[in-house]
Amino acid sequence: MAKGDWIPVRGAQGDHSRQAHADLPEGTYEREMSKEGFFGPAAFLHHRRPPTGWTTFEGPLRPRAFDLARLNAADPSPWAAGVILRNNACEMRFWKLAEAMPALARNADGDQLLFVHQGEGDLYSDFGRIAYEAGDYLYLPRGTMWRLRPASPTAVLMIEATNAHYKLPDKGLMGGHALFDPALLDTPVMDAAFRAHQEEPGEVRVDIKKRGQVSTVTYPYNPLDAVGWHGDLAPARLNVRHIRPVISHRYHLPPSVHSTFVSDRFVVCTFAPRPFETDPGALKIPFFHNNDDYDEVLFYHAGDFFSRDHIEAGMMTFHPSGFTHGPHPKALKNMLTQPKPATDEYAVMIDTRDPLDIGDAASTVENPAYVDSWKGA
Repeated sequence: MAKGDWIPVRGAQGDHSRQAHADLPEGTYEREMSKEGFFGPAAFLHHRRPPTGWTTFEGPLRPRAFDLARLNAADPSPWAAGVILRNNACEMRFWKLAEAMPALARNADGDQLLFVHQGEGDLYSDFGRIAYEAGDYLYLPRGTMWRLRPASPTAVLMIEATNAHYKLPDKGLMGGHALFDPALLDTPVMDAAFRAHQEEPGEVRVDIKKRGQVSTVTYPYNPLDAVGWHGDLAPARLNVRHIRPVISHRYHLPPSVHSTFVSDRFVVCTFAPRPFETDPGALKIPFFHNNDDYDEVLFYHAGDFFSRDHIEAGMMTFHPSGFTHGPHPKALKNMLTQPKPATDEYAVMIDTRDPLDIGDAASTVENPAYVDSWKGA
């Protein structure tokens, strides 16, 4: 749907605010209905009770929560990690690695993002070596050969752009240096450690994933034997601490403004610490909404997740499109007044245009009581 390709309705009824997410009629709770995520036309309804005040919720639309930290396997290959969520345009796996990968990996299905939840070490690829630590996004163009060598046990959220690629979001009026300066995208270096890695003796196996199946190619030498490279395509590293969130002290901005990477059919956003809104009438928590065009996924990396209760680092929530949701009751008490000046959280959000299927790995660590966590609102 191109911008403007919708029915041009405009109207208002009853008691309502003139500005979205601010100056709500007294005693009401706002709910947003919107098209195309938060980029299309929207309606803002004012309810007398929180829209999440259900007593029961049955059926496939119910929200899900998965404690990925409970996945204990330390698989040597990323392709052995279980699928958490997937559709034809996106695949998410959670992978724990305790020691160096014995083989190289190569994804022939699409570009790959590795979000490092825990650990530190080195990534070796065709392009050289780059160190990693917790909070790093590691971008790997489709076809790159690579391996991780952890210095400490590592946990990674892998996000594949299936049959597609990643790019940076259009930053529009904010300018190209908003959120983060592209100069912060570090690329690998061909240093002494990389050259030493090239000279290690023995056969080297490459596990190549294509159409979900793995082929293995074995070399009598290390195929990461390039002596140089140039161009405008390479792996890159970006840490969440380098992201400078867009803020407005008078208006609670939608999550789309935190977009970090975009693909054809989904976006990857990063929630990083930011000041709370200070205008007396502005909402200071996420607004209730039903995102009817996108599935919403949140991976909780670190900090105090102010809009969610009983959520810990390493957990993931999944809200299918059409599900009305918003802050938990604990957060709702701070709708207009926050006890501290800023948020303290890092989280990765993946919004997909196409419905996601739940993988077998996720089913083993699901918290079935998550749907009840809104009760009492």
